[in-house]
Amino acid sequence: MLVLTLLCHGCPTQAIVAAFGLDERTVARWFLEAGRHCQRVHEHLVEQGQVDLQHVQADELWVKQVGGKVWMALALAAPSRLWLGGVISRHRDLPLITRLVHRVLACAVTRAILVCVDGLASYVTAFPQVFRQPIRTGRRGRPRLVLPDGFQLAQVVKHSAKRHVIGVTRRVVHGTLAGIEAVLTATATGTVINTAYIERLNATFRAHLAPLTRRGRAIARTEAALTAGMWLVGTAYNFCWPHDSLRLLAPADTLPKWLLRTPAMAAGLAERPWTISELLRFQVPLPRWIPPKRRGRPPKHPPLKAVA
Repeated sequence: MLVLTLLCHGCPTQAIVAAFGLDERTVARWFLEAGRHCQRVHEHLVEQGQVDLQHVQADELWVKQVGGKVWMALALAAPSRLWLGGVISRHRDLPLITRLVHRVLACAVTRAILVCVDGLASYVTAFPQVFRQPIRTGRRGRPRLVLPDGFQLAQVVKHSAKRHVIGVTRRVVHGTLAGIEAVLTATATGTVINTAYIERLNATFRAHLAPLTRRGRAIARTEAALTAGMWLVGTAYNFCWPHDSLRLLAPADTLPKWLLRTPAMAAGLAERPWTISELLRFQVPLPRWIPPKRRGRPPKHPPLKAVA
């Protein structure tokens, strides 16, 4: 438990090996098993279509890996600061963003949400393509796919020169500017189109996952280890770490003055902050067993029953 706590707070594996005298392969195995468990917890609790997202932001960041680099795409529900999941790929392309959008849709209770992203063109294609729903009229043939009322998409395009941002263009892709500003005001997530919340989440991931540290030497060796670290840090962020911007003022004449909340508490998925031990010991129910389809002809005679 101590080793995994240090790993999800950005401690390099080499430091853990030197401090505890463990074998590096043992630490790596614990890391992979914890990451797979946290992914199952996330899919069981978050990706059940029960979260009122309202305002979603998405972004991608590159990660150093032995022999090159990979891209990690993340999504966040801005009002509750809930991490909605992430995907990793060697290419920053449409399949990467499409997989991320499917995870966002798995969390949403409604498709009428506001989405704010950067200038990557794949978002403009992936979000409308995945969030469309069929309009069934009872006629024969394939139903027409349309975007639901209330779905809005906006982009923040940054213009750079010599590695410095020299200008920002905000454009509305779907919806209206008045409708987008109304959602931003209702959710208290800004007054103009922005991606500030997902960029802050990127900084949190870079601080808590050693391979993501800029100009560091803790390079990820395999994509599996990087994926495990993403799920471990993201699930701990959702359920274990209180967020300062989500705290509530306690009733008068009570201590402490503030009631701390995690993103999962703000989204209605938890009642109190979890410990790392509770997260790693959470029992994920097994999926319902579905009998395999029987192939071939049915038997002519029913099977004989055993006589007691």
